[in-house]
Amino acid sequence: MKKKVLLMGKSGSGKTSMRSIIFANYIARDTRRLGATIDVEHSNVRFLGNLVLNLWDCGGQEVFMENYIAAQRDHIFRNVEVLIYVFDVESREYERDMHYFQSCIDAILQNSKDARIFCLIHKMDLVQEEQRDLVFQERETDIKRRSAPLGITAFGTSIWDETLYKAWSSIVYSLIPNVRHLEAHLDSFCSICEADEVVLFERTTFLVISHSTHKEHADIHRFEKVSNIIKQFKLSCSKSQAQFQCMEVRADDFAVFIDVLTPNTYVMVVMSDPTIQSAATLINIAAARSHFHRIEQGQIAR
Repeated sequence: MKKKVLLMGKSGSGKTSMRSIIFANYIARDTRRLGATIDVEHSNVRFLGNLVLNLWDCGGQEVFMENYIAAQRDHIFRNVEVLIYVFDVESREYERDMHYFQSCIDAILQNSKDARIFCLIHKMDLVQEEQRDLVFQERETDIKRRSAPLGITAFGTSIWDETLYKAWSSIVYSLIPNVRHLEAHLDSFCSICEADEVVLFERTTFLVISHSTHKEHADIHRFEKVSNIIKQFKLSCSKSQAQFQCMEVRADDFAVFIDVLTPNTYVMVVMSDPTIQSAATLINIAAARSHFHRIEQGQIAR
């Protein structure tokens, strides 16, 4: 199953950097060596086995943007499942950026009216921390007003923290066809384990696919922080010729288990009950592997 995803925005807004971090195992500081995208770079990213993201990274120089909107309008904007439009929060040409965004919205309405639209207000790390929420809310309100009648989902993002994983996890989540079915089984697994929380990650990108929470936690960004940390840890392991397989973290009041669940996923199980032994949790994970693999392959009815 192939899904067409457009990644658009002005040149220098950070599109290729974020794509390289999420899908090509770059770390943030290494993206400085990336050059500008020329015209359209196509890549097929396999996700969860059967889902293929047909990603079109569109160069944002004016000559290319004009060409997409005029000469290549049907070719670029036909059969789009998701449009991701990236705004540089520090751009001094906001009205010009908005003009191109609105032109893309018009083209989507004509060619792919059911496409989902995500706007990433990027490089938020360049905004003073105490101003970030206000700046984001102002931009989000303006973008939503100008993109009517289409609804958009907006995120403030930076390559230097977990916000990038939050945005891309939400984007990919919107593309997974059986995600509600998967969530129901994950909730049952969480109950069987008597866990506080169970989180499912895609194996390569470590983006969050789904989760079941039976005991609330105050940190709303905890999943994306784990994504960021484990992704970096996996990269460190690979540089030393080691292979990351699983991890157990234990403290006085909780234990966390991260392990392979299916050929395409990792699972994280969070426990705070001290009476439950590690072996019991690991046995439950092992017992669930074939079941979740069949769900992933569509072999268990919804």
